[in-house]
Amino acid sequence: MANLETQQVDEVIVNSRRKMLALGGAALAGIAFAGVKLAEGQSAPAYTDADILNFALNLEYLEAQFYSLATSGTTIDNLGSGIGPGTNKFDGAAVITKPGGPSACVVPWTLPAIQAYATETASEERHHVNFLRANLGSAAVAQPTLDLYNSFNTLAGVAGIASTFDPFANDLDFLVGAYIFEDVGVTAYSGAAPLITTPAYLAAAAGILGVEAYHAGLIRTSIFIADPDGKAGLQGYTQQISATRMKLDGSSTVDDIGVGFQTVSVEPANTTNGAATIVDAQTGSPNYSKTYSRSTTQVLQIVTGSVNIPAAGAKYMGVFFPNGLNGLFS
Repeated sequence: MANLETQQVDEVIVNSRRKMLALGGAALAGIAFAGVKLAEGQSAPAYTDADILNFALNLEYLEAQFYSLATSGTTIDNLGSGIGPGTNKFDGAAVITKPGGPSACVVPWTLPAIQAYATETASEERHHVNFLRANLGSAAVAQPTLDLYNSFNTLAGVAGIASTFDPFANDLDFLVGAYIFEDVGVTAYSGAAPLITTPAYLAAAAGILGVEAYHAGLIRTSIFIADPDGKAGLQGYTQQISATRMKLDGSSTVDDIGVGFQTVSVEPANTTNGAATIVDAQTGSPNYSKTYSRSTTQVLQIVTGSVNIPAAGAKYMGVFFPNGLNGLFS
């Protein structure tokens, strides 16, 4: 839930975000920790590594359910993953799906490569859920209510794509739906890493971040292959989604870049060439193509579609998390 302490954490991260991009890993962590400790003369906020991991677990529940529904037509609790509080496998909240229920969410695949990618990713996202739950043990939060139906219609409307959007309708719409999640996951792990104090957890988060980045790159590559000249509209959709994410997270710098073209300098000198934007990393600025970070508040604003910080004790609610996330950072 939002409170004074978590808001202070996020204020520090947001204000430091662009400064961090120009620095190396050690300096990045130094800014994050120093900022948290010295924010407006306040003592360090009372959060633990478990709070950070539970925030990640909420996002992994969302991704795992999306990919599992698209490939298997069922929810993850039927595929060996727990969703309840602590070590309880069951008793998590519901997943809102399209009419017809989970079985209606299986994508009618026509592109074997995309189906194979989705199937692999579904398994990996369930592994992430299982890993986080196993390490959190009795502290693991239950899956909150997830909306994988109305959420896409809402975001598609806000992004100017369409009044309705079904990511389970076909291969290409699935890619666009997946595009919404993957970049957010990468930037969320990047933003949370400096807050983790246990080396083993930090190493694990870095490993998950790497896999999420693989997923994001593969989604972007697949979209670019399917729409290499932008005429099919997929590139435009990603650019509209990226612009919407920036509007929701309050970015003042263009850092969330959709799939498309950019002009780059190549040898010999004074020669330029076209290149894809498969790496979403502020290609127009000297940040050495490092991915950027989002604070917990920025991630919450994107996944709930809410830009207003709730009152103390209340949660961000809406879009993919209609009743909010579970845990401290909610």
